[in-house]
Amino acid sequence: MAGKLTNTAIVNAKPADKPRKLPDERGLFLLISPNGGKWWRFKYRFGGKEKLLSLGTYPDVTLAEARESRDSARKLLTQGTDPGAVRREEQAQAAEDALTFQVVALDWYEKQRPGWTESTAYNIMRRLERELLTLPRRVYHP
Repeated sequence: MAGKLTNTAIVNAKPADKPRKLPDERGLFLLISPNGGKWWRFKYRFGGKEKLLSLGTYPDVTLAEARESRDSARKLLTQGTDPGAVRREEQAQAAEDALTFQVVALDWYEKQRPGWTESTAYNIMRRLERELLTLPRRVYHP
């Protein structure tokens, strides 16, 4: 199938024994895995090397959204910037921001802890872990 993809073609695309690609245009394609997963990929060249950028999964990312992401990445390429490097920098910043929140939350917990009963401290730490932080599961003894 050459040319532009359509929503109908995407919906009707069935998995095969091996991963297969449904090309769209200008480097965008949909990778269909044997288990039925559908991933958007953008293939490009930067610094003389071929690279792939993941743009999300279908149907979470629609065809129109995947094309917008591809166009944004192509714009970065015309400016001499590797879209993969930009993505890694954004992910590193997000991880740093999450770590900052974690530090603030744990600092707040330590300051509030003396005024709580043991069960309250335990329950609050469990809620922080489960709902807000990405801390590994631990047993806390207040």
